[in-house]
Amino acid sequence: MGEVKIVGVSKELPAYCRTTEAIIPFVNLWLSGQEDRFRRKVVKIFEGAGVDKRYGIMNIDEVFNATSFEDKNAIYVREVKKLGVNCLAKALKKNNWEANSLDYIITVSCTGIMIPSLDAYLINELGLKQDVVRLPVTEMGCAAGVSGLIYASHFLKNNPGKRAAVVAVESPTATFQLNDFSMANMVSAAIFGDGAACVLLSSEEEAEGPKFCGEEMYHFQDATYMMGFDLTNTGLKMILDPTVPEVIAEHFPKIVHPFLEKHHSSIEKVDHLIFHPGGRKIVQTVEDLFGKLGKEINDTREVLRNYGNMSSCTVLYVLEQFLEKEIASGEQGLILSFGPGFSAQRVLIEW
Repeated sequence: MGEVKIVGVSKELPAYCRTTEAIIPFVNLWLSGQEDRFRRKVVKIFEGAGVDKRYGIMNIDEVFNATSFEDKNAIYVREVKKLGVNCLAKALKKNNWEANSLDYIITVSCTGIMIPSLDAYLINELGLKQDVVRLPVTEMGCAAGVSGLIYASHFLKNNPGKRAAVVAVESPTATFQLNDFSMANMVSAAIFGDGAACVLLSSEEEAEGPKFCGEEMYHFQDATYMMGFDLTNTGLKMILDPTVPEVIAEHFPKIVHPFLEKHHSSIEKVDHLIFHPGGRKIVQTVEDLFGKLGKEINDTREVLRNYGNMSSCTVLYVLEQFLEKEIASGEQGLILSFGPGFSAQRVLIEW
């Protein structure tokens, strides 16, 4: 079995950027027909979400415009292709890889629908080889970025001397529901943003970067109600159960300790927490659990503040921050994200 290394991470940002401060007047306008108390509560949610700014594939007027699912999805398809192509091209260039040297391409997205999936367009646009193995990951939500890493690792472990790319592109903005006044829609509108990230991985002997020590999924039983989308005539409607942070906290010891033990590690030995910023409450929950052990997740909070939760690619932004640091050989990192199912995906890496 070959060793799998993370060679590099690159991100690509959509064209539009807006601060939470600039969004609030639009929120007030949008909710002007609702009860005043409700409107004020929602503005408070935006102000307290821990997100200072976010990026979007459409300008803010378009977001708060009543358009059909067809129109929003068409924008999603158009923009996701651009972001995916630019993101992968940037990662290849940065690491001096030729596009046709990729053996495996995994694309990740859950915020729109396109068939053929994004990978088919990347193959054509960038000239990937004709026998590249492709895998689209479409229905795993926020956890899917780490799912992509796990699938890439399985492929590379069993195929020494190969290269893989995981490209995650998300636009929660394209799923925003104008006429849904549920708390789930309010909270997701307050925390989500759009973005793209690409991770290059290799099982070549000369590859450099942190290596995989273990990877595993953890599935909560009978928890499918906790998170997801309902497909409605107006698009993808958010499902977000308010108990998510509590349920995560409850399962946390079972998610972390047996996994680390299995891979001859422990929470004491893990120096870096590369954690998906689902939202302020989840960040707080994880910080409370890890803080007692003297660990911090400042990078996670930083990514949430600067970009919002970009679903599957958010944890890859956190990973990029760690790859840019000077980290001593032998130090370990735990990559962790949660998503619909309900599930937790974990990868243990070592520099």
